[in-house]
Amino acid sequence: MAIEHIRLSQQAKDQLIKLKRVTGIEHWNVLARWALCLSLAEQSMPPQSKIPADSNVEMSWKVFGGRYADLYLALVKERCVRDGLGTDPDTVAQQFRLHLHRGISYLFGNKGLRKIDDLIALIA
Repeated sequence: MAIEHIRLSQQAKDQLIKLKRVTGIEHWNVLARWALCLSLAEQSMPPQSKIPADSNVEMSWKVFGGRYADLYLALVKERCVRDGLGTDPDTVAQQFRLHLHRGISYLFGNKGLRKIDDLIALIA
């Protein structure tokens, strides 16, 4: 398995706290899934950066992905292939982390995001 545990940066944690408050979504993993998909849908690659794992928010891959964990992993691997990267476990884990944090930033930066319906409107 390329990804066993996910630990967020303190900045991502703070952003998710606000997103949980404004959307009413209670669980980190639900917002994190939306964030991942939002970033994967972006045409550009996320910028390479060193993202600290300096928060106390940690979840297992199974909690993150739930019953669709294999699908999320396949989406990240497919994106790695499309971006001309390898699909070795380290590359997949790194790209997952970059996409997750970029997606959280995108959600946080969307000032029109106030409720669950606004999330759904992002894909409509």
